[in-house]
Amino acid sequence: MNFVDISRDRKRQILKDVFGFDDFRPGQEPVVDSILAGHNVLTIMPTGAGKSLCFQIPALLRGGLTIVVSPLVALMQDQVSALKLSGVAAETINSARSRAENVETWRRVASGETHILYMAPERLMTERMLEALTKLEVRLIAIDEAHCISQWGPAFRPEYEALARLRDVFPGVPIAALTATADEVTRADIADRLFGKAVQTYVQGFDRPNIKLTVQTKRNWKQQLLGFMDERRGQSGIVYCLSRKKTKETAALLSEKGIPALPYHAGMTKEARDANQARFMTEAGLIMVATIAFGMGIDKPDVRFVFHTDLPSSLEAYYQEIGRAGRDGETAEAHMLFGLSDIRMRRMFIDEEDSSDDRKRREHQRLNLLLGFCDAVGCRRKILLNFFGEQSEDCGNCDTCLDPTPVIDATDDAALALKAIQKSGERFGAAHIIDILLGKETEKVQSCRHDALEMFGQGAHRKKQEWQTVLRQLVAGQFLSLDVAGYGGLELASLGHDLLSGKTGFQHRPDHEPAGTKRSKRKAAEPFDQADVPLSLLSALKRLRLSLAKERNVPAYVIFSDRSLADMARLEPKTLNEFAEVHGVGAAKLRDFGEIFLAAITNAQAGVEMSAT
Repeated sequence: MNFVDISRDRKRQILKDVFGFDDFRPGQEPVVDSILAGHNVLTIMPTGAGKSLCFQIPALLRGGLTIVVSPLVALMQDQVSALKLSGVAAETINSARSRAENVETWRRVASGETHILYMAPERLMTERMLEALTKLEVRLIAIDEAHCISQWGPAFRPEYEALARLRDVFPGVPIAALTATADEVTRADIADRLFGKAVQTYVQGFDRPNIKLTVQTKRNWKQQLLGFMDERRGQSGIVYCLSRKKTKETAALLSEKGIPALPYHAGMTKEARDANQARFMTEAGLIMVATIAFGMGIDKPDVRFVFHTDLPSSLEAYYQEIGRAGRDGETAEAHMLFGLSDIRMRRMFIDEEDSSDDRKRREHQRLNLLLGFCDAVGCRRKILLNFFGEQSEDCGNCDTCLDPTPVIDATDDAALALKAIQKSGERFGAAHIIDILLGKETEKVQSCRHDALEMFGQGAHRKKQEWQTVLRQLVAGQFLSLDVAGYGGLELASLGHDLLSGKTGFQHRPDHEPAGTKRSKRKAAEPFDQADVPLSLLSALKRLRLSLAKERNVPAYVIFSDRSLADMARLEPKTLNEFAEVHGVGAAKLRDFGEIFLAAITNAQAGVEMSAT
């Protein structure tokens, strides 16, 4: 029997003894086998599907040293803490640690004591570090958040580009690249840059059925946010804002309303950002209000919602950002607000970016796809999954499925708006055009003599808000284009001319508030059934977990996941052998925490009996 066969026999033993799992999740085992066979792999799995295990088990089986490239210090430290609690000799060398700590860590790495070493790409790819590592027995390289290497991805990082050298520096060493976010173009780019196309690609799927998708027209974003939050007090969530100023303003607004919220943006000091992130990761019921500077690799399992106060940059970025919700598999929500001003801002960002015309063209195309998603008539999840090349039936867990809005033919109103834009010179923004349509004699309308236009007042049958929706959908449908370099002036696009000439029509989806009361037709993907879990015992175990996490300065889920605690509460183990059967209990956690949790279970049971007598 060769090494690969032996390794394949032992992988399930490692899975149970080290990580405490009885079986692999869907899609994990083929990736593990491919790495064990020495192949390069590119793995795309949805968030929460267990990507890390795909390289951690081969790392333990292949022996020697595994290098893991990770983009964030906090993520590295959390994963190392979790591995150490499972009895794995893992370390990290990073900028948040002192020079003395990093030197001592390197001593353990060089002596062969460490099996898995986490580093950021900029530290790994220094000549000094590469030269030192080539003298060691490097058996595997894993690259987390691999979409960062692609210039077409939503989070391209220049320091990731240098990773393309790894296949030359470490010939014969398999490389595993892993991400939850990569469309077909991004996947092809990763395969070319990192592997020279010599790679086995595994796409597990992109569906996160437990996340409810909702998109609302932006009216009064503060009231909309507060209305959403009122029904979700006590939950952990992330609120994304486009600017630093809005991030600070929103965090203050929530805090004033008694909703604990912290800001996070690139303008804060590193110490302040790290402190807020540490609180968010360890405390329950906190809201993180952030720019996109926050989020990559955030592995907090109980984030119940992601709320976008502004339009994201693309469908890929949207998918990546909402992926921070519901990592525990329980019900979660993704709620987005967007309006015409968002479209203008995003167009301007693209046009002002220091990049090639080809990249700008692609980014405009990606934004168009996102706008189509926002103004979707049918199932939103079908559009989102189709973007990643995956087919789906209607999901029953998005606003368009749960509370569908009928589409109406609005060709006549569209033509009226287009004529008003055309006759006024195609240089005014939506607000002025709506004033013309409603017949408002504003100073601007009168000074431009637009009250003399044939269209003046002909749109009085619609409200201002309705015309805002019509114009936004004409932009999203590419009947109109926005002058993003100027002041948001509306211009007719080729489709707009086609509509005026009778070659095409316009289907309008009126805005309305989501019902918010209908239940999902599709059951969320829950990892465990809590129906028979004693809630008082579960609460006691959660309090113990939090206490142990604070003592060790790690997130609570690193001690045990919610699923593990629910399993304990259900099984009520009385011996270490029984405790070893709990989901997520490996040998190290059995040794370190078994007696502590068994005592807690016994005490909780005694407390229930005493209170009952």
